[in-house]
Amino acid sequence: MQAKDKAEVTYPDLFEKCYNFTDARDVKAMGIYPYFHPIQSAPGNEVIVDGKQCIMVGSNNYLGLVNHPKVKEAAAQAAMKYGSGCTGSRFLNGTLDLHLELERRLAKFVHKEAALVFSTGFQTNLGAISCLVGKNDAVVIDRQVHACIVDGTRLSYGKVYKFAHNDMEDCERVVANVRAINGRGGMLIVVDGVFSMEGDIINLPDLAKVAKKYGARLMVDDAHSIGVLGPTGAGTAEHFGLTDDVDLIMGTFSKSFASLGGFIAGDALTIDYIQHFARSLIFSASITPSSAAAVLAALDIIEAEPERREHLWRNARKMQHGFRSMGLDIGHTATPVVPIVVGEDLETFAFWKDLFDNGVFTNPVISPAVPPGRGMIRTSYTATHTDEQLDRVLEVVERVSRQRGLIS
Repeated sequence: MQAKDKAEVTYPDLFEKCYNFTDARDVKAMGIYPYFHPIQSAPGNEVIVDGKQCIMVGSNNYLGLVNHPKVKEAAAQAAMKYGSGCTGSRFLNGTLDLHLELERRLAKFVHKEAALVFSTGFQTNLGAISCLVGKNDAVVIDRQVHACIVDGTRLSYGKVYKFAHNDMEDCERVVANVRAINGRGGMLIVVDGVFSMEGDIINLPDLAKVAKKYGARLMVDDAHSIGVLGPTGAGTAEHFGLTDDVDLIMGTFSKSFASLGGFIAGDALTIDYIQHFARSLIFSASITPSSAAAVLAALDIIEAEPERREHLWRNARKMQHGFRSMGLDIGHTATPVVPIVVGEDLETFAFWKDLFDNGVFTNPVISPAVPPGRGMIRTSYTATHTDEQLDRVLEVVERVSRQRGLIS
């Protein structure tokens, strides 16, 4: 008699979560899906999206340099001289004299001894935080920091602690508790200078006092502050006159610098350590020659044309005042990032679609990027937006807000 076949064993399918994910398809079916829409023109204050002409108030082109002739010419000339890529990591064959020049210029610009350039801003935070924070150390972050800071802390071997957003009393409570339970290791506090969704500025004066009191090192992510804050555009620390109190300044090239990449600046010995231990630097291809040259050209313009920053702030204040005068909730923004709080996720998507249909391109932001029920339309402004363009945005936003019951 033959033995009965054993019952076939079934195993969980790794892709089951993918097949069960229907949220995006559901929103697409509603006709209000706001993501991955292709832009069919050069980036600027007006763009073509899905064949529609739109005023762009959803980019981070704060100083309006992404289409500047000098920036584009520098990128083109670098490609002709060095080629289209570096074919290796900075650690081995991918360091150009152009990279070293850029690092010297950036260090001088933010008033630090040394700087190190990474291929993206995301990689900058991943590499720097994960290599500095070891298994006996602690890292303390604001609850609303950017995802790359969160991921950098996850890759570190240290313990991670969070404090309430921009609440320095809670920050000191957290830091004091950490010091009480862990006297052996070091501590790194990491915050955004300008919070990318809310547009508010970190309370750096009080934070610096907490860091100094408890012997913590302080790192500020200035992705949305470089070129925007400070008398020369050097960022949050310069804005508050606290450059010496900030140990590490991180910045990106995809905003004011009109390129792609990131950097971290600090004392020479710390930067040297990061250079030899940051895995996202050592094991990634280096920033392209064109990207590096574009940043150098943008830096020249930033230093030579301070009026660009003045125009940016004029536009930012105009929009802040305009939205507040309508009765819209724009939170505590104090920068060219001006959110409009809408509410639930689908309401936010519908609001975005109405703006888009009226020729205004914005960014809808929902949880987990913001707290649940605080979905927002993120708008952001540049030095080169005209009054006519901004007035049109104000008119459309007010009309849609009334239609949607956001204001009466």
